Amino acid sequence: MPTRPTSLDPQELGFTRRKPIGWLAPLLLLSTGLRALLAILFGAYLDKRELQNAMDDDYFDHSRTADGEIWLDYVADLGDGFDATYSIAWLLAQPSLAVDGAALPRGRLLLMGGDQVYPLASGDGYESRMKGPYRAALPEAPAGEPRPTLFALPGNHDWYDGLTAFLRLFARRKDGHIGGWRTEQQRSYFAVKLPNNWWLFAVDEQFGAYIDDPQLLYFEKAAGGIGADDRVILMTPSPTWVKAKDDPEVYDAVDYFIRTILAPTQAQVRVLVSGDLHHYARYTGEERELITCGGGGAYLLGTQNLPPTLTVPPKETLTRSRSLSREYRLAARFPDAPASRKLSWGVFHRVPRRNAGFATMLGIIHTLTMLPMASAVRQPDDIKRLFSIPLLLMVTLILVGTVLFARPPGAASSKHARHWILGLSHGVAQIALAAGGAWVWLHLWFHHWPFPAPFVAAAVIYGPVIAILATQLVALYLLVAGNFDVNLNELYAGQGIEDAKSFLRIHIAADGTLTIHPLGVDRVCHQWSADPDREPHAPWVRPETPLSVRRIEPPIVLTDLPAPRF
Repeated sequence: MPTRPTSLDPQELGFTRRKPIGWLAPLLLLSTGLRALLAILFGAYLDKRELQNAMDDDYFDHSRTADGEIWLDYVADLGDGFDATYSIAWLLAQPSLAVDGAALPRGRLLLMGGDQVYPLASGDGYESRMKGPYRAALPEAPAGEPRPTLFALPGNHDWYDGLTAFLRLFARRKDGHIGGWRTEQQRSYFAVKLPNNWWLFAVDEQFGAYIDDPQLLYFEKAAGGIGADDRVILMTPSPTWVKAKDDPEVYDAVDYFIRTILAPTQAQVRVLVSGDLHHYARYTGEERELITCGGGGAYLLGTQNLPPTLTVPPKETLTRSRSLSREYRLAARFPDAPASRKLSWGVFHRVPRRNAGFATMLGIIHTLTMLPMASAVRQPDDIKRLFSIPLLLMVTLILVGTVLFARPPGAASSKHARHWILGLSHGVAQIALAAGGAWVWLHLWFHHWPFPAPFVAAAVIYGPVIAILATQLVALYLLVAGNFDVNLNELYAGQGIEDAKSFLRIHIAADGTLTIHPLGVDRVCHQWSADPDREPHAPWVRPETPLSVRRIEPPIVLTDLPAPRF
């Protein structure tokens, strides 16, 4: 039996507690962007799903339970900073959670919906940001109880290395467990038979592009055991039903899967669930619930720009054989729109505090712009002022950088113009700030000093001051652009808000009723202590202040429906 750690020392824990990712760090932006670009350009060559065809193609049967019912847990977007990730892991590992006077038992299955590690998939990343915290939360299987099982679906961050690290961790044939949770899957996708005519299908889309043929054959075989009386929960890596509002084609792969694999069975697809967007949101329709629950540990994403209604599949898609379009209304979200807007104003103090490297980069760019700008102003010749090569290079760099930061979509997109306008406006504002800085610099005595004293003064005095001002200008841009649904993700990623986390606890009763309990954590814990004297299955690390969990909305109860329409 392994010895329980007596302290939070990495040598005893077996992993290093990581801080939240600083998403605006220049090197991280560059490396993540390059990885994403490589994954898009060479995804077909890195794609290991075709190779998974050699693995077992059976579904997993968890339909036989002693009492005819089962509890499931769903969590997504979890492998970021220790405090938020472990807060959720600790709650998931508890034998039961008391919520509004009701006891909700720990899930027999733990479903991870994607992005189990940030920013890039690697063995060390998984160990420190996901496996270590979850092993510490449930070190061993509880004695005398069935061992809970963990299934994981890859998200885009799991995909950046072509699933190499993901498959090594979650599809192990030998010693397949993470703490007290065992792992069973041998592919990056899976089908699970649940009690009382319920099924779980988890589909692996590579960046929403397509579903490979071996995967379709796997699910086609699994669907052979589904009848017209069955009901299906469909897990996807991304809530494409929401993203299709701006890009109608992103939902096509999910719609194709429903039409070709599930529709012929006549089973009812009652729930679509996904992470990827770091908040909770539920759209409800006549026959189906569309749930986004990406609150497992990564930075919070506000909900104020979610549309009040969705048409799924979108009528604008070019797919001629799409399913019947249905209307869905936004039934619940967490945090709500007013709270999200209030949090967005924290951009002015959180961005510089959490992204010192980003502020430093802005300071360097502005200093390198101010010096040739001040030099050009002192030129007697107007032509030389206008065509100073160093100045032109820096102005071009700023304009190109701000436009790329705004990420203009394709020309056919409805948001094409606003991305360009906001990006160029941001660039002009940064250049205006640089001009103002040059004007101030010319009115100070530093530029009269002999060489190299002006450059030293610019680096030591001007650089830090302009870095603060430029960062505040970026914060203002993010706040304004977010209102137009541009750079909304960066508005919140730059803040790295760890609170407002969420997960699902799902119950399938003996009579076949499925109840979804959306649970929210308003504040994560930041103070932890080792707990060496507890039972072997108890968490190694306990919160020093109580972790409180509450319902985001009343339980969602799903029962049988009339014959389904697809």
